[in-house]
Amino acid sequence: QVQLVESGGGLVQAGGSLRLACAASGRIVSINIMGWYRQAPGKQRELVAAITSGGITNYADSVKGRFTVSRDNAKNTVYLQMNSLKPEDTAVYYCHWGRNAYNYWGQGTQVTVSS
Repeated sequence: QVQLVESGGGLVQAGGSLRLACAASGRIVSINIMGWYRQAPGKQRELVAAITSGGITNYADSVKGRFTVSRDNAKNTVYLQMNSLKPEDTAVYYCHWGRNAYNYWGQGTQVTVSS
């Protein structure tokens, strides 16, 4: 089992910034992928950004150039720096940890961007 604890959500005005963090604990295997998904009301959960333990990143087109995903392998922690936030970024953001068929999710943290 892997437990994920997220922090850093909140309310921010359009154009502002937030930083999310997610710490993993439990049966951590060094080779894995961590990242962030989000789900807005009435919409499906979608990938925001992900990063492998080797540092390879992947971003949704809608956040490229504005969001940066990073990780500290020694701390089993993944971060999401969100800049130039837009109202359409409003959603519950979920941390994800994955390796092969194993997938774990955080409890979610609300990000609200006001116009």
